[in-house]
Amino acid sequence: MSVAKLSPVVRIKADSDFLRGTIVQGLADDATGALADDDTQLTKFHGIYQQDDRDLRLERQQQRLEPAYQFMVRVRVPGGRCSAAQWLMMDDIVRRFGNGSIRLTTRQAFQLHGVIKPRLRPVLQHINDELMDTIAACGDVNRNVMCSPLPETSAVHRQVFALASELSDALTPATRAYSQIWLDGRKLADGDETDEAHRDKEPIYGATYLPRKFKIGFAIPPRNDVDVFSQDLAFVAVIEQGELAGFNVTAGGGMGMTHGDPETYPRLADTIGFCRPEQVLAVATAIVTIQRDFGDRSDRKHARFKYTIADRGLDWLSAELQQRLGFALAEARPVTFTHTGDRFGWQQTDDGLWHLTLFVENGRIADSEAGQPLTGLREIIRQIEPELRLTPNQNLILSEIPPEKKAAVDELTGRYGLDRYRRASPLRLNSMACVGLPTCGLAMAESERYLPDFIDRLDGLMQQHRLEQQAVTLRMTGCPNGCARPYISEIGLVGKAPGRYNLYVGGSAGGQRLSQQVLDNADEAEILATLNQWLAQYSAEKNPDESFGDFALRAIVLQKAVVPPENEADAS
Repeated sequence: MSVAKLSPVVRIKADSDFLRGTIVQGLADDATGALADDDTQLTKFHGIYQQDDRDLRLERQQQRLEPAYQFMVRVRVPGGRCSAAQWLMMDDIVRRFGNGSIRLTTRQAFQLHGVIKPRLRPVLQHINDELMDTIAACGDVNRNVMCSPLPETSAVHRQVFALASELSDALTPATRAYSQIWLDGRKLADGDETDEAHRDKEPIYGATYLPRKFKIGFAIPPRNDVDVFSQDLAFVAVIEQGELAGFNVTAGGGMGMTHGDPETYPRLADTIGFCRPEQVLAVATAIVTIQRDFGDRSDRKHARFKYTIADRGLDWLSAELQQRLGFALAEARPVTFTHTGDRFGWQQTDDGLWHLTLFVENGRIADSEAGQPLTGLREIIRQIEPELRLTPNQNLILSEIPPEKKAAVDELTGRYGLDRYRRASPLRLNSMACVGLPTCGLAMAESERYLPDFIDRLDGLMQQHRLEQQAVTLRMTGCPNGCARPYISEIGLVGKAPGRYNLYVGGSAGGQRLSQQVLDNADEAEILATLNQWLAQYSAEKNPDESFGDFALRAIVLQKAVVPPENEADAS
């Protein structure tokens, strides 16, 4: 591809000296709370997004002030595993340097909001001190590797978690820019510095890294809690006679699209074969380098791996992969998915320890007049010292709790209102939202702040139709990029404009089918009226054990032919 056809971001990466750019100079400039435009592309690779408070934009414009610039810092947590000390460090950071809230993401990572520019370096240094980092939490690289969040569940879960952690390390960028800019040249928390003689070679990514972001997940059937078919690359555990035989490999998933652009679309991954556990790192590295070499670098809207596969075909991918590996993937083996959500409440593992999954609405943990969950978690973690697990559905597991401390945890969760999982409706427990307004620069409509009120209204309709105990997955995003994965939920709302959303229905409970758009640019009244009609029909006509998503596909989408349905993902 000629240089003239490269997108501007490719040029920025190529000229960045392996992600350095002029970030250091920008941090030293106290005349503005912002960084240079090119550097805001590079800081994403360091886990940092420049944002501003959009609620204050007009007021600041009228006062002739620059926007209220702030930064979101995303911390990688491979497989969602976090120690008590690491949690308390996050708590300390958000109270001292952020906006007083911790946010759990849909990729099992932490997001810290409201950090101003002079505090960025101290924040990243504190994170490094507790053996964590933010490198590659964003940017055109492999992001946080997702995994079923409770490795204590079984020996297979422990094996899969270990592979997810190993793969995360293997695909971490090699550049020394991160430690030089943020850590004053110190070594990274989880590894040694690249030898000076081989600095910044980036053997996997190269000088311009990947064309776009890349996402990897591991799932252990029957629970598809990482939404494997939404991932660029995923490994689905195949368990035979109680042992991990290997993984079905899926490739080409992705949720993002652009309103009004038919050339962009959500896509489910295809199952391309089977590999043994010892082949996972080689398979993942080969597929990442295929995307590095063949992904579209001229049009970022067409640069995800799903479009590379759509353009070139699965036969091409299999041939290219076999050439790089020196062997072919075996035939995929049968697996079955039944759930996508979390299992709330207490569960005990074979080692006798207890694990408590808490519901965290939209992943946001902050003290307010309504309650003090952030303070409550701080007290629980100080007193009980549990391990913690961030789930792929924005919830939190207090893990490895001895039986004698279980009653104390129950008392503390009740005291601080952290026991909402006992009272919340199944609809609310199976909901997710992206951040949306006021900080996300891409948001077209409210999401995190609005979804709780929307669920209040929809819960009323569920009760009216005697469906209050029916679990339905509901996801909302403020824009079409799909961070909360609405396109594979049973009910999805995608922001179109302030107060207006596209409505999707018909995804499967196991996360193996795309939902279909049934309303465009609708307001709340129209959405609720439409859902009210369909919930009444569902209550009266559903088959035994039929999920709302399956009913919606059968009785609404197919009969009305609003949008031609996509094929279900092949789980075999």
